[in-house]
Amino acid sequence: MNTYVQYMQGNGDESPLYLFDSRFAEKMGLEIDDGMRGRVDSAADSQVDYTPPIAFSPDLFTVLGKERPSHRWLIMGPPRSGSSFHTDPNGTSAWNAVLKGRKYWIMSPDPPPGVYVNEDESEVTSPSSIAEWLMNFHEEARQKPGVCEGICEEGEVLHVPGGWYHLVLNIPSQDTDNSEYNIAVTQNFVPEPRLPTVLKFLRDKPDQISGFRFSDDNQMERAADTENIGRFSAYELFVKRLQECYPTLVTKALSILDTTPTAQPSARKGLWEQVTEGKKDHGGNFSFGFELNDDSNDDERGDRWINDS
Repeated sequence: MNTYVQYMQGNGDESPLYLFDSRFAEKMGLEIDDGMRGRVDSAADSQVDYTPPIAFSPDLFTVLGKERPSHRWLIMGPPRSGSSFHTDPNGTSAWNAVLKGRKYWIMSPDPPPGVYVNEDESEVTSPSSIAEWLMNFHEEARQKPGVCEGICEEGEVLHVPGGWYHLVLNIPSQDTDNSEYNIAVTQNFVPEPRLPTVLKFLRDKPDQISGFRFSDDNQMERAADTENIGRFSAYELFVKRLQECYPTLVTKALSILDTTPTAQPSARKGLWEQVTEGKKDHGGNFSFGFELNDDSNDDERGDRWINDS
């Protein structure tokens, strides 16, 4: 961490490294109420370090307990760092709370100009850095219906609707220089209106599921081949837990799915090769997902370095 702090204070990169830590709560010994009760009782409130905003409760993924996929991150980076356009994993929604610094956001319900999505939506690719996208496509994107943009100040919380494409750029405060760093906490969640969509994602796109790390005592009829271990069981596990906790809600959601044909997983064709075919110059792409059953230790597994270039 000391090395990264030194890097933040002295770097002049166009797209600086961006630090994601999915295990910050465990490392810091934080007690977090994930909203299983929907709201925190006054007696319990004093015993937790933070609680997700009540506007985003209940979070239906809490029924998975220890089998829940990676869902919360402490994010740190200097000005100019950020993430290029992406949607959040597993069909989830998200909230992002700025603890220090400022963040510029631009969001779109559809792929914005300069952003390319392959047929099965497994890859979101932008053949440019954040700075290049802003210079070449920003003005065009702002004219598109439904596009939203704004700046989140310190202490503010932003909701990212599930399935929306969003770009985030850390920017310095108006009264400070570029040596300031940005810190935020973000969490993915499944709100009630989003449940049918998340179930459909888990059912129809098993090759795109990320973040699940099944415990040794819950094998859940894992698939035979190593590549798909646990992926095909995520849908069944979620439905099973929902039936135990929210039987009426999941019955309604499943009735919607029953009227929707099951999509056949398609071969994941690399979009980057299509976009850059015949070109010598290409920029960076961003993928927000997590590999399954990572064998690395907790410290390595929890930290992710994101560089947009």
